[in-house]
This record gives sequence, structure tokens and C-alpha cells, in this order.
Amino acid sequence: MPLDTPSIAPRVMLRVMSTARRRVALAGAVAATAALAPGVASATAPSGVSVTETSRTSLLGVDHVLRQVTIQPGGSTGWQWHAGTLSVYVEKGSVTHNESDCFSTQVYSDNSSFLEPDGADNVQIDRNLGTTPLVLDILYVSPAGSPLDQDAPNPGCAFQ
Repeated sequence: MPLDTPSIAPRVMLRVMSTARRRVALAGAVAATAALAPGVASATAPSGVSVTETSRTSLLGVDHVLRQVTIQPGGSTGWQWHAGTLSVYVEKGSVTHNESDCFSTQVYSDNSSFLEPDGADNVQIDRNLGTTPLVLDILYVSPAGSPLDQDAPNPGCAFQ
């Protein structure tokens, strides 16, 4: 049957017009959502942190990096995660270690140690809430060539 027959042409035209209207409506909704949505959360910068790398060795596709990290009173690492596991030793001071759930908090003091697991699902922050500089000795065991720290946005915690 030709398309110009009275019974088919109106239905085809309605279907084409409905599809076009849906596309225009969808494009408008996407544009409105993009305009109203808040911007992408940005990473939190470290504050009052100085780092000295004391050793770096690569073996069989794995980097072993030893760093001494000093965090001044009131400073923090910023929210971050790591591609590899960290072994952290508190040489001097006290570190407040917070997880991304905003509730899990551990405090480690002089001569104590802890592990930071790897992966983007293990976002955390280390803060010096004390009155003296905090000194950490950290061993990073990471895939060769990967960044030691990956910045992350604040997951919604009241603290930075």
C-alpha cells in the first residue's frame, strides 16, 4: 500500500512527529538538568603537609616507596585513596584517620602503626588535630608507575 493512502499516512506522520517531540523534550530535560545540577565535586587539597621521599625500588612490577610525611597542626592530607597498600608508622605526634563514611575514626599516636588498604573505594583523610607537628613514615607498595596518592572529593563529611 502506498504511504499516501488516507489510512496510513496520518499514522506514520503522527509517529514521526511523536518521536521528534520526544527527542526535543528529552534534549530540553537534559539541558535543564545540566544547568540545575551542582558542579562535579573537586578534590580536596592537602594542607600543611611536607613530604620527603627517602627510598624508591621497583621489583617485578611493584614499586616500594618510603616517604616521611610531616603534617603541621591543623593540617591534613586531603581526601585521597591509593593504588597500593600503605604501611604507616607514627614517628611523632598523633594522627586522626577518618574513613569516607564520616563516622569511622581511629587515632594513632607515637610508635604505633596501621595499614591503609588500596582502591578507590577506600577514600580516607589523615588529620593532625594536635598542637605539634605529626611525623609519619609511610611505605607504599603499589603497581609500578601508579601515582602514590589519588585526590578525592570530600564524601560529604563536615570536616575537611
